[in-house]
Amino acid sequence: MPELGPVAWPPDPIKTERLVLREPEVGDRAAIIELFTSPEVGAYIGGPRPREEFERAMPQVPKRRPGLFAVDLDGAMIGIVTLDRRDREHPVHVRPGASEVELGYMFLPQAWGNGYAAEACAAALEWCARALPGEPVVLTTQTANEPSLRLAAKLGFTVVKRFEEWDAEQWFGVWTPLTSSD
Repeated sequence: MPELGPVAWPPDPIKTERLVLREPEVGDRAAIIELFTSPEVGAYIGGPRPREEFERAMPQVPKRRPGLFAVDLDGAMIGIVTLDRRDREHPVHVRPGASEVELGYMFLPQAWGNGYAAEACAAALEWCARALPGEPVVLTTQTANEPSLRLAAKLGFTVVKRFEEWDAEQWFGVWTPLTSSD
């Protein structure tokens, strides 16, 4: 996966009204394992990873990399938000041959329905707009994932196209940060 770009990393933790976006820590390992092995979380992203296999592969100290935020609520990780470069070889882009920033997120089921994903993703998008001025951000989700489609709309993503991938219809949208002249 291509690097995010020329960003200062890690940023200071990003604080919202209820959450903190920060780098992953040693204490996040159990929550990360739960995220990637949960049938509910994996329903629209290819299914859960086998728990035993993932536990063996998961390092004791979670990997840190530019664009990966652990989402913390009252001292406990409840999800992750990612900003990664979309592979230039992917057939769907806003700009042909470009490598746009792509937003991703996963939250533990017990955190669903409280607005945490919207709060965390909005904070990550604001950070991205400052770190990479003028960069559009893209998002892909299955059209069957209605909560994700509602979140995309709430965050200000607009549909670019629908396409087939992974044996399902996908929704591809773009978010463009406001500039000082907007």
